[in-house]
Formats: sequence, C-alpha cells, structure tokens
Amino acid sequence: MSLLENQVAVVTGAGRGIGRAIALALAEAGADVACVSRTEANSRAAADEVESLGRRAWALAVDVGDAKAVDAAAADLLKETEGVHILVNNAGVTRDGLLMRMKEEDWDTVLDTNLKGAFLFTKALTRNFMKLRTGRIINVASVVGLMGNAGQANYAASKAGLVGFTKSVAKELASRSVTANVIAPGFIDTDMTSGLKEETREMARSHIPLGAFGQPSDIAAAAVFLAGPGAGYITGQVLTVDGGMVM
Repeated sequence: MSLLENQVAVVTGAGRGIGRAIALALAEAGADVACVSRTEANSRAAADEVESLGRRAWALAVDVGDAKAVDAAAADLLKETEGVHILVNNAGVTRDGLLMRMKEEDWDTVLDTNLKGAFLFTKALTRNFMKLRTGRIINVASVVGLMGNAGQANYAASKAGLVGFTKSVAKELASRSVTANVIAPGFIDTDMTSGLKEETREMARSHIPLGAFGQPSDIAAAAVFLAGPGAGYITGQVLTVDGGMVM
C-alpha cells in the first residue's frame, strides 16, 4: 500500500510552482488531491496531472480569500468523499513595496490570500477533521516570516501570522489527533523568483550556506513527510527548508 493510500488532500495554490509540486508529490504517495487555484485553467491543469498519476482529482477554481466560495467548495468536496485527511494551505501572493509607499490595497490583498485564506480553508474543514479524529494541516509560510525583509512588510506579516495561527490550531485540535505544522521555504526556484535580476539572485545565494536555491520538489518532500504516518507525533512546529538561511 502507498504511504497515503485512501486519503484525500486539498492543496491551495496548486496551479503552479510549489503548490503544484506538492499536489503531485501527494498523488505519487497515493493520495487523491483537490487542486485549488484562482483560475479554472490552472486548477484543471493541475488536476489533469494528478489524474495522469492514477489518482482521483478535483479542480476547484476558488479565491481563497472569499469565505462563501471556500465554504461552498469545501462542502461540495465533502459530499463527494468520505472526508478530507490532509490540508495544505499554500496559496500566496506578493505585492512588494517599501512601507511608506505601500498602498492599503496591496496590504489587504496579501493578507487576504496568504493568511485569511489559510484561516478560511482550515475553518471550513475543521469539523471534518474532528469527525475523522485524524488529520494533517500543513501551512506553507516563508523564512521571510521569521526574519523579515525590507520591502515586504505585508508578505512578512502574513507569513509570520501563519506561524502563530498554526500553533494555535495545533493546540486546539491535538486532542483529536490532528496535527498542524508550518513549512517555511527559503529561496526556491519558481515563477515568482525567476524574474529577479541576476545580481539579486547572487546576493541571495551568498546568504545560503548550501550555496544553491531550493527546488519546489524540496518543499513537496517536506509536505509528504508531514502528511505521512512518520510525522504523527509532530505538531505546532516550523520546518525551515532553506539551505541553512535561518539557523
């Protein structure tokens, strides 16, 4: 039997980058996966890849910051399954800028997606986890949430908020054998980082003891571990996957 056989996972931000890598890694480990993305095209493309691995998939085009849309998607999914066992809150956006010039709209957009989205999906599936008396909640934050970064006050606040949110959820749900943990990626090669100037990339690389950027597969491997039986006694923790940037 595969590691995650007979389990259903929900992955937000599954349309590309780290989210897609996590969705596919969970499928390869045996899970059926609901692929959540803002657009129908991206969620469908990710779901098609999951199905190509022989697993069931659902394409959910949802704005994770929209409470009604999240509740409806979660309710529909629970009608089609015997329950959701794994939730990966990965959806994230950036709207970078110095604090003195940051628009309120840019603050709200980042917090609504990165932090409120995790709150909404976790809340929508909490009764399900309590009923199952098992579950894995994995929130994808960032080392920026641990150390801050000039020009990213909104992003850092959202990711730091995820840490406090996760620890609180871990304490609330521990009695039902539900774990909640954070993965904090460092500099990962994705669409979001590929557009940076080479001098910026070199500067970032100079702060990484392992001397290289991570890959989405590195984060996906951590997610599979935290979702699996070997992590059943780990909760409320922050796993940095960053090549040693934060230590």
